[in-house]
Amino acid sequence: MRVRILGIGMGPQHVTPEVAEALRGCDYVVAASKSADDGLLAIRRAICEAYDVELVPVPDPERDRADPADYPGTVRAWHDARVVAYRAVIEERGGTAGFLVWGDPSLYDSTIRIVSQLGVEFDVLPGIAAPQLLAAAHRVVLHGVGRPVVVTTERRLPEAVAAGAENVVVMLTSGFDPAGVEDWQVWWGANLGTSSARLVSGRAGDVAETIREMRAEAKAEAGWVMDLYLLRRVP
Repeated sequence: MRVRILGIGMGPQHVTPEVAEALRGCDYVVAASKSADDGLLAIRRAICEAYDVELVPVPDPERDRADPADYPGTVRAWHDARVVAYRAVIEERGGTAGFLVWGDPSLYDSTIRIVSQLGVEFDVLPGIAAPQLLAAAHRVVLHGVGRPVVVTTERRLPEAVAAGAENVVVMLTSGFDPAGVEDWQVWWGANLGTSSARLVSGRAGDVAETIREMRAEAKAEAGWVMDLYLLRRVP
């Protein structure tokens, strides 16, 4: 048994030649299915059809998506349940299984952590990461000359600001609240690289409502939304 973890950016248009070759060598692709009308599963299915690989949907275990007191513990339990579900499929089918990862597997994705618990040989091929898509869409560099950039989650943004970060890429968002960064410059994007993509930039306090509206539009159009933003402190 073998697993190949493959970065796919935001869909078929971002599948690299390296990943395409690996896909053709997979016996099947394992993918979490969150609902009967899972739009993200549909994109994975389109990729599999393009490379003539069987897609094996696995019902995704439930988890608390509100704001649990023990967030890390909740996520660990969810990952453990995924390990059990994926192991059952892989042990039954054998062969080479593929996992298609949004963006790049190295950044805010737990597929590597989960697969490493399956006890099988695996490798990882990179994909186009969301911060790359954001920077390209807005035609900006993620940091000033010789300056650092912090990549963090929305829930930990206040920590980055308090620590003195000047350039912050914010992922795993649930909306946009400019509290504490109203005077910063923001470059925001949703569903980048797809037909439902949205872009907004400007002073964070001025464009906050527009971002929320665009986010809702993108979700209504696609049935799902993946967004992120770059914040830069204005001198």
